[in-house]
Amino acid sequence: MDLPLTSPGDVASARRSVARRARRAPPELYFVTSAVFHYLGPSFAVLLFARVEVLGVAWLRIASAAVIFAVWRRPWSAFVGLDRDGRWLLVSWGAVLAVMNACFYEAISRLPLGTVAAIEFLPVIGLAALGARNRRNLGALALAVTGVFLLTEVRIAGGPLAFAFAFANAILFVLYIVLADRVAKRPQLSGLDGLAAAMLIAAVLITPIGGWQAISALSDPVVLLAGVGIGVCSSVIPYVADQLALARLPRATYALMVALLPAIATVIGVVVLTQIPSWLEIAGIALVVAGVAVHRPSRQPSTTIDDREPKQ
Repeated sequence: MDLPLTSPGDVASARRSVARRARRAPPELYFVTSAVFHYLGPSFAVLLFARVEVLGVAWLRIASAAVIFAVWRRPWSAFVGLDRDGRWLLVSWGAVLAVMNACFYEAISRLPLGTVAAIEFLPVIGLAALGARNRRNLGALALAVTGVFLLTEVRIAGGPLAFAFAFANAILFVLYIVLADRVAKRPQLSGLDGLAAAMLIAAVLITPIGGWQAISALSDPVVLLAGVGIGVCSSVIPYVADQLALARLPRATYALMVALLPAIATVIGVVVLTQIPSWLEIAGIALVVAGVAVHRPSRQPSTTIDDREPKQ
């Protein structure tokens, strides 16, 4: 007996059901998901540096993520359908993604990950401060910054070039948050379609820089599979989670929650690596969590991650 084929209407209905469930999930859950993979991905990348040049690993990450997004969202028609400002927004975001990831990998190849994370948080403090419009939120920001200070042991190691890459990555990370927030809240554009288009642009832009360093990996199935895994862990999962979170969180609130990154990294260290934190680190975690709990958004954005079908 022939099995009934699933109709396009059934597929569309299923996708809309998934989208509705995604919207009902707390935005903080998406942030935590992003934060966890924010640290898992670079950990895998550092291990791959022994087999592939640094920028080659960055290319593998972005290129594999771009292919996945292209197959999943097929964003080209969404890009073509935008006005000039919308296209420039996605091109700018793609350029930031390409250069930010290259600088980040160059930084963590020269400096401890904790040092890069601490530098990365510095300009984000300013972004959070811009949205701290009352004493309560300023106090929340102070708690979070103090907690990060206790959690992160910044060591002055490495040369000037290493710190140049780290600070460049930090500035670009702020631009990433600003542009990702604009895409997530832009009318007439699904944030995930915008992310997919920006990732394709990033892949094109980083190819002349790092593509040639990844040529050897293309003939090694193990290394190639590892690169795809890094792309999924470092770009697909966290960037999708960021879009789902930013669609429902004010940008200043999201920027403050970035303070949770060192705390989450410490928890991952306990669970995965059995690295037991000191009492000072536990105090830092408590302060960061308290800061995020005390903060109250000044406004509640409307959700723009919709349940539309991916553009064909």
